[in-house]
Amino acid sequence: MQLSIAALCIALAATVSAAPAELDRRAAATCGSQYYSAAQVNSASVAACNHFRAGTTAGGSSYPHRYNNYEGFHFNGYDGPFQEFPIIPGRVYTGGSPGPDRVVITEDSCKQAGTITHTGASGNAFVACEGTS
Repeated sequence: MQLSIAALCIALAATVSAAPAELDRRAAATCGSQYYSAAQVNSASVAACNHFRAGTTAGGSSYPHRYNNYEGFHFNGYDGPFQEFPIIPGRVYTGGSPGPDRVVITEDSCKQAGTITHTGASGNAFVACEGTS
C-alpha cells in the first residue's frame, strides 16, 4: 500500500512540474486601457505554450510565433528566444483577429516573460504593458 501511495505522489509531482507556465504565474496586466487578470494572462500563456510545444497554431493564424524583441524589453531577465501569442478580453485566442495585445513566453521552458501591446506604439512596434520593462 505504501508503495502505491509513493508512486502516486511521484506521478502527481511529475504532472505538476510538467504543467506549462503554471508554476511561473504572472500578475495581472494593463495594456493601454485594457485590464487582464492574472488568470487571463496565465490562460493565454498556457495556450501559447501548448501550441508551441505541439507545433500547432491557433485556428488559421500564425500564432504563436517567434518574437524577436526588437524593442529590447528585459522580460524579467529571461533570455530568448521568445514566442508571442494574442491575449484578448473575455476568452483565450483561437484564431481570427489577434487584437493589439500579446503575452510573451520563453521557448525553452514556457516561462511567462511579459505582456506587450501595439496600443500607443509606432507602426508595427510594441510597447510594454504595465508590469513589463
